[in-house]
Amino acid sequence: MKIFREPKKLQKWARGRRTAGAKIALVPTMGYLHEGHLSLIAEAKRRGADEIIVSVFVNPVQFGPNEDYDKYPRDEKADLAKCRRAGATAVFFPTPKNMYLDRHSVYVSEEDLSKGLCGARRPGHFRGVCTVVAKLFNLAHPDFAVFGRKDYQQAQVIRRMVRDLNFDLSVVVAPIVREPSGLARSSRNTYLSPAEREMALALSKSLRTVKTGCLVSSERRRVRRMLEKAGLRVDYVEFVDGETLEPVKTTKKGACVLLAAFAGRTRLIDNRVL
Repeated sequence: MKIFREPKKLQKWARGRRTAGAKIALVPTMGYLHEGHLSLIAEAKRRGADEIIVSVFVNPVQFGPNEDYDKYPRDEKADLAKCRRAGATAVFFPTPKNMYLDRHSVYVSEEDLSKGLCGARRPGHFRGVCTVVAKLFNLAHPDFAVFGRKDYQQAQVIRRMVRDLNFDLSVVVAPIVREPSGLARSSRNTYLSPAEREMALALSKSLRTVKTGCLVSSERRRVRRMLEKAGLRVDYVEFVDGETLEPVKTTKKGACVLLAAFAGRTRLIDNRVL
């Protein structure tokens, strides 16, 4: 397994492998890898990738001034071991300094799908996501990139960016991986106390209760009550079209229910496609 820290060295190697006919997959992560990340590597392997590049980078540009950039969990040694066991063939560990050069002034913005949901509550977040992912695409030369469905809005935003900017690759969105309790796996789950972890189970439980063919207004109130009863502070409960992310009025098949809520000080998200 190759380890790269300099963007230009990764770019040169990936360009050579692509020219030689290798099928390249990219798995972008912020590290502190768990079973959800490893499932993305497994998906890349299942799709026949010759080279699986895992990027590990806590991207400062997608964090707001009062968010958890400084305390976001990091464990390079453990991440390398997990990547090796999962079958990654290359890992990219850049630093903020070599990803964003002095006087960096170019950013990538998506201005439709990123407006609501997490985009409305985290100004600048998706600009940071699109910018770093576009850079990773240019460095890794992937045939396809694998993202997790837990970050549903992010996946749709990246798909739109790939379409609109004519990136020569496909976007694969892999299923959510959950803990045995039903809690969606997330690096931020490490922040949770035992009591907060118990509270957080209401996210997946409430999603499972949503039925098709109902009015969104009544289902939203019911789901919100379930979350609040569990002790969560609700950020949003939204029902949207699965592709456009526009609000829907009924819980029709193909719509997506998206939740964001705080367990203590930790913001968690989850979703379900009906």
